[in-house]
Amino acid sequence: MKAAVLHGKEDIRVQEVTAPPLQKGEVRVGIEAALTCGTDLKVFKRGYHQKMIVPPAVFGHEFSGVILESAPGAGDWRPGDRVVAANSAPCGECFHCQHNQENLCDDLLFLNGAYAESIVVPERIVKKNLLRLRGETLFRDAALVEPLACVVQGVADTNLNPGMRVAIIGGGPIGLMFTVLCKNRGCEVTVIGRGAKRLSVARALGAREVFDVSETTEQDIAAGIGNRFDAVIEAVGKPETWETAVRLVRKGGTVNFFGGCPTGTTVRFDTGLIHYSNLVLLASFHHTPRTIRRALQFIEDGVVRSGDFVDGECELSRLPELFSSMAAGNRAVKTLIHVRE
Repeated sequence: MKAAVLHGKEDIRVQEVTAPPLQKGEVRVGIEAALTCGTDLKVFKRGYHQKMIVPPAVFGHEFSGVILESAPGAGDWRPGDRVVAANSAPCGECFHCQHNQENLCDDLLFLNGAYAESIVVPERIVKKNLLRLRGETLFRDAALVEPLACVVQGVADTNLNPGMRVAIIGGGPIGLMFTVLCKNRGCEVTVIGRGAKRLSVARALGAREVFDVSETTEQDIAAGIGNRFDAVIEAVGKPETWETAVRLVRKGGTVNFFGGCPTGTTVRFDTGLIHYSNLVLLASFHHTPRTIRRALQFIEDGVVRSGDFVDGECELSRLPELFSSMAAGNRAVKTLIHVRE
C-alpha cells in the first residue's frame, strides 16, 4: 500500500510499504479521512518526536475509517464497523493511571500511520480508545477527535465557568477549538493570533474580540489590552507567548500553558507579579479515554464540525509538498488528505 514515511528532518516520502499482518487483538482500519496537525508539522520540522515517533516510520495520527479486518481477541469489532481511534492509549497500571491521570501514563502507547491507505490499531488502543461512529457521522468530522480531546482536557484543567473572560493566544486549529468549547461553556472569548483568515474564523466561531499580531508583537498587544482576563490559554508554544500570557491575566486568575515549547527552551517570569497577584499557573498535556469520548460527543452533537476547521484538501502523493509549504508559513487551518487516489 502507499503510505507517507517520515525519514528525518523535513524528509517525508510517499512510498510503497507492506501492510503488516494482524496480531492478537488488533484491527486493520481502511482510512477514509486523515487530517494534518500542528504536532505533525513540529515533527516534520524536527525530524522526530521523542515519545511519539522515531524515523523511519509511517506518519500522521488524526484519522477515521472502516474496519477491514479484525484479529482474534479484538472483541466485538467486525469488518464494516465505522470507527475513530485515538493516537494513544494508557497502560492502566502505573501510578498516574491509578490516579485518574492517564494522560501522564508512564507507558503511553502511541500510534502513527494515518497518511496511508490503511492502519493497524494495536490491541491496547482497540480496548481503550477505539470508538464506534454513528451512521450519519462524517469521517472528516470524526477525524477531529484526537486534537479536540486535548482541548477538552485543557478546558477541564483550566476550570472554566460561564461568564468568565477568556483570552486565547493562538489562532491555529487548537486555538480555534478552544474558542468553540469556551463559547459553548458560556465564556466571553478573546482571540489573539496572526492572519485575517484565521481571525475571521475565530469571530465566526464566537470570539467577541480578536487581535491580529501580524504587524506587532504579543508584548505590545498585552500592553494595550491589560490584565483583564479571568483565564488565559496559550496555544502557540513559544517562550515569548508564555511570558505574554502571564501579563494578560487578572489578579487571582489562571494561565494554562497549553502550547508545548521546543525542548530546551526557558522562560522568565516576574516572580513578584505571580506571587502578589496570586496567579494559578498550569499546563495541560494530551488526552485521556474520558476526554476522547467527550470529544466524540461534541462532534456527534454538532458542536464541533470539520467545516469550521478543514480549509483545504490534498492528494497523498503531494503530502511532502504540502508539509514544505506549511513549514514555510502556509496559514491553512487543517487539510484533508485523500489517501486513495
